[in-house]
Amino acid sequence: MTRIGLLSDTHSYLDEKIFDYYKEVDEIWHAGDIGSMEVVEKLEAFKPLRAVYGNIDDTKIRTSFPLNNIFECEELKIWITHIGGYPGRYNKRVREEMTVHNPDIFITGHSHILKIMPDKKHDLLHINPGACGIVGFHRMKTMVRFAIDGKKIKDMEVIELGLRGAIE
Repeated sequence: MTRIGLLSDTHSYLDEKIFDYYKEVDEIWHAGDIGSMEVVEKLEAFKPLRAVYGNIDDTKIRTSFPLNNIFECEELKIWITHIGGYPGRYNKRVREEMTVHNPDIFITGHSHILKIMPDKKHDLLHINPGACGIVGFHRMKTMVRFAIDGKKIKDMEVIELGLRGAIE
C-alpha cells in the first residue's frame, strides 16, 4: 500500500500544517503552480515528491518538472497535469491525449476548486485537490490524502488547512 499526500497551487506558500498531515504518507504529489524552488526543496527534504509545473512556474521549476507526469503507482496508472479540466469539461489538449494515456487516476490543479469525481466515460477517478496556498480566489486552503492498495483507492480524505487569508 502506498499512502499519498496530494496538493496543488501553493504559489510559493507552504503551510507548516502540511507536514503534520503528511507525516504518515509515502509520497507527496504536487499538481502544479508550485511557485518557488524553496517549496520544492522543503517538500523533497520531507518525502519523495512527484510534481508537474503550472502556468505561474518559472523556468527553473519548468526544467525540473514535466507538463505531464504519467507513472504507475501500485497497479494503477496516474496522470498528473496542472491545467486539464474535469469530466465532461476537459481542455482540448487533455481530450486529445486521454485515450492515449488512459489513466486510472487523472489529477489536475489550476482551478483552485476541490473536486473528486468519477469519469464514467473514461473509467477513471478525477481529483483536483483545490489550492493550499494563499494566492487566488479560493476561500479555504485544501489538500487531499489517500492510499493506493493494488488496484484500489482507499481512505480518501479532504483536508482543510484554514481560510486562505489566515497565515499561521
